[in-house]
This record gives sequence, C-alpha cells and structure tokens, in this order.
Amino acid sequence: MASDPDPNGTVAVSLPNREGNMNTKPPVWPLDASGTLTPPLPTRCDRDGRQDGVCCKDLKDEDNRTLIDPDIVRDVVIGLSDGLTVPFALAAGLSSLGASNLVVAGGIAELIAGAISMGIGGFLASSAERDHYHFMRRHTSARVQRSCIGEMEREVCAVLVPVGVDEQTCHAVTKCLRDVEFDPEVDANSPSSDEEAQLLRWKNQFGLTPFLLKFGEGMEEISKRRVYMSALTIGLGYLVGGIIPLIPYFFVPQAHVALAYSCIVTGIVLLIFGAVKARVTGAGQGAGGYIWGAVSTLLVGGTAAAAAYALVAWLEDS
Repeated sequence: MASDPDPNGTVAVSLPNREGNMNTKPPVWPLDASGTLTPPLPTRCDRDGRQDGVCCKDLKDEDNRTLIDPDIVRDVVIGLSDGLTVPFALAAGLSSLGASNLVVAGGIAELIAGAISMGIGGFLASSAERDHYHFMRRHTSARVQRSCIGEMEREVCAVLVPVGVDEQTCHAVTKCLRDVEFDPEVDANSPSSDEEAQLLRWKNQFGLTPFLLKFGEGMEEISKRRVYMSALTIGLGYLVGGIIPLIPYFFVPQAHVALAYSCIVTGIVLLIFGAVKARVTGAGQGAGGYIWGAVSTLLVGGTAAAAAYALVAWLEDS
C-alpha cells in the first residue's frame, strides 16, 4: 500500500502486516514535509517534484560500472604483474641454456620463493602502515587534548576553508566535534588500566581526532584482516601469474621452442590482464583506454623478458 501525506503534510508510513512483512523499500518524504514529525534527512527527496518521479539514488550515469576495492585491486595488480614478468623473464633468460628441465627447476624455485617473499612484503608494508596510523592517532589525540579551542578552530578551518566552507560554519563544526571528543559521560565509563582501552571505539570514529586524521592527514585505519588479506592476495597473485609462463616448458623439452610458446601464452595473458586492470580500476574510458592498458602491460613484461634473455645470452657467449 502506498504512503500518502496527511492534511498536515506528514507522510504516513505503512506498518507490517500480520505475517511480519514490511515494504522492501523505506518510505521517502518530500523535502517540504511539515507536521508534528520531523523526517530524518536521509529519507527526504524531491522525487515528487520531478516529472519522472525517480529518486536521486536511482539515477544512473552512462558509465555505471561497479569498481572493486582499490586496495584489493592494488594487491592483485602487484602480485600478478610481478608474477607474469619476473618468472617469464627468468625463464626467457634460462632458455638460452637449451634444456627445459633446467628452466622448470629454476622457475619453480623462483616462483615459490618469490610468492613467499611478496606475501611477506605485503604483510610488512600493511603492518607498517597500520602502526603508523596508530602512532598518528595517539599523537593527534594528545594534541587535541592539550590544545585550546582557538587552535582547533584554526586546524579545522585549514581543512574546510579550501573546499568552500565559511569560517562561521568551521567554528560550529569545531565546537560540535570538540563536544563529542570531550563528552564527560563517555569518559567516565572508559577503563583506566589500559592505555589502548582508554581510546574508546567511538572516539576512533567520531570527534576531532578522527576528523583531523581522515581529512587533515588523509589517513584511515587498516584492520588486521586487511593486513593478512594483503599478504595472501599478493602472494597468490604472484603464484598464479608466475605459473603461466612456465606451462609450455612442462610439455616441450627444447627450451628455445618452449620459449616461443611461452611468449605467445604470456603475451595473450598480459594483454587480457592489462585490459581487465583498466576496467576494474576505472582507468579505461572507452576502447582506447582498454587498448592502452593492455599494450602498456605487454610492453613492460616484454621488455623485462627481452632484457633477461639478452643478458644471459651475452654472459654465455662471453
């Protein structure tokens, strides 16, 4: 049953039926709704004033692709890019020795060691970024605690004024955030035995400290799950990407022949990987963007392989 406004302008909200089912979508209030009830801001929309009656949330752009989490994309790109180029370059260099079994042995050893090394590197990098955030959070919280309202207003103005917020609004925002930061009712309930426990969870999300960290320093907290996921994603990406250039060497005993098949297979995979990367990162705008992403990825891998092959061949001749 549709929701209709009453004579006071208030929109009636349908109640659940006896089976307990409610409408799948929450009610939408007009922008000029008035009456005894004040509708929450997220539920107000001007769709009734439009000819098509479509809510702003339902309007779609021409390019309506759903992008993957950039952190995950970054880790996948790091793992696959190194996996497709480093073992391929190593296999190309070892192919000048003539035997595929040597290439397979060296490639597998490098592949396993590289995957472990890349995973550990991703773990250490994310852990260092997480530790840096925790240090900056403690440092910023201490600065907020000892600073006067004037200093905090200057810091908030430094963040908001460049994006068009006037000073009066900045002062109001500072006061609101400062009141949240120094709420005595919450401080009274905070444990005092542990330094980390004193930083209550709500203070990590609201108040001056998280505001200055996120908008002033451009920093956000990295969860422990993200640290382990980064290591796993980079390591598996390197392992999956590195096994592709070695596949022909398992079936062709002559290394120079297997190298030709490896170049074809790896080249195709690099082209596909570059196009997919341009798609999921939003870099590709039309066919030209996808083509450039594919060709640039192929050039990087091909250059590395050619350099490794030429170096090994030169050392063997000398």
